[in-house]
Amino acid sequence: MPEQNADLVILGGGSGGYACALRAAELGMSVVLVEKDKLGGTCLHRGCIPTKALLHAAEVADASRDGARVGVLSQLIGIDMAGVNAYKDGVVGRLYKGLQGLVSSRKINLVEGAGTFVGPNAVEVDGTRYVGSKVVLATGSYARSLPGLDIGGRVITSDQALTLEDVPQKVVILGGGVIGVEFASVWRSFGAEVTVVEALPRLVPNEDEFSSKQLERAFRKRKITAKTGVKFTGAKQTDHGVTVSLESGEELEADLLLVAVGRGPNTTGHGYEEAGVAMERGFVITDERLRTNLPDVYAVGDIVPGLQLAHRGFGQGIFVAEDIAGLEPRPIDEAGIPRVTYCEPEVASVGLTEAQAKERYGEIQTLTYDLGGNGKSQILQTSGAIKLVKAGSKDTPGPVVGLHLVGARVGELIGEAQLVYNWEAQADDVAPLIHAHPTQNEALGEAHLALAGKPLHSHG
Repeated sequence: MPEQNADLVILGGGSGGYACALRAAELGMSVVLVEKDKLGGTCLHRGCIPTKALLHAAEVADASRDGARVGVLSQLIGIDMAGVNAYKDGVVGRLYKGLQGLVSSRKINLVEGAGTFVGPNAVEVDGTRYVGSKVVLATGSYARSLPGLDIGGRVITSDQALTLEDVPQKVVILGGGVIGVEFASVWRSFGAEVTVVEALPRLVPNEDEFSSKQLERAFRKRKITAKTGVKFTGAKQTDHGVTVSLESGEELEADLLLVAVGRGPNTTGHGYEEAGVAMERGFVITDERLRTNLPDVYAVGDIVPGLQLAHRGFGQGIFVAEDIAGLEPRPIDEAGIPRVTYCEPEVASVGLTEAQAKERYGEIQTLTYDLGGNGKSQILQTSGAIKLVKAGSKDTPGPVVGLHLVGARVGELIGEAQLVYNWEAQADDVAPLIHAHPTQNEALGEAHLALAGKPLHSHG
């Protein structure tokens, strides 16, 4: 079998894999990057980018529908899904072309084909073995389903939801996590009747309970039905629709059932187990420096237990490249990775939830600042709030260890929020910072003023 040697061989060209490749090449390594589909992976082609393009189209639809509220006599005539998809695909296409150019300019050897990891340090693709001094596993994730629930016809995942040619009239979404609530938001803005079914007691259950309550209240105003604490028991479809059965005995009729119960690690069929890679529930187990149990073999992204976020994989890819180069980067704090759900209103957070903070620190203090006191939020006609979680009891010093935001466009505020958490800032450190007026960013400043005992635009 022909062999090619490189300093680094990476299996998977998604966010984690290509970031690792770019940084490694920048640091002078020879790099082979293996990708069986398209460079950029799920995030660029079937995840982050296309879904956020749909969400922007949904925002434009809402603005058109509601123009009269601000004196603009606009109206929403309808949704042209062919036009929406052309816009979405155009965004993806331009980013894809740019990424291809970047990889080519760094002299990275991009190998197209399905790769198999062969221990101790090689990846085989179509009869050629690529041997690396170091190997990085970065094969990403896939859309999960449930046992006995087959995908096809009117039962779809987010992959098929991105290519719909028409707006459904009625949709049931199985799963109230990030993917589920984002598509609920899109389809409601496009005019569909939407019901979200979540087995756990609340929507976005991985977020602070405060965020869930804020989102559920906003969804009720938008007439999005949320059935929480209810388990799915089955689905039957015909040529005309799908009937969804719940454990409560209720049956829901819809045009489509979107299965949004999370994503699983894409590790089957890549040779990991056969090569002796330590695994658990399909995930690759690593230490804090993302090293597997095999010498010189690393893993990044969605195949590693933890947050399944593109920017997490991206950051891990950079970390591994720098670690291999001997730069000794600091291990990534998972809690310090920002999390954003891009529904309307948006949900953003970084750090610990109130429950997690109580478990870690015992005594904590929380403060909630309502966006009703923020001028730009009033201009945008959004409601929501910011919640801060501080380590230590009231009147004792302690860092802000959790920041939770709900409201239109609050994902754009998470940059400052992550600095507060990651730099272990206290309220007194942030309160003196002058925030531009009028911005929603002011709300973070006001919240820290209040936490520091100097509330201005807040009651109590």
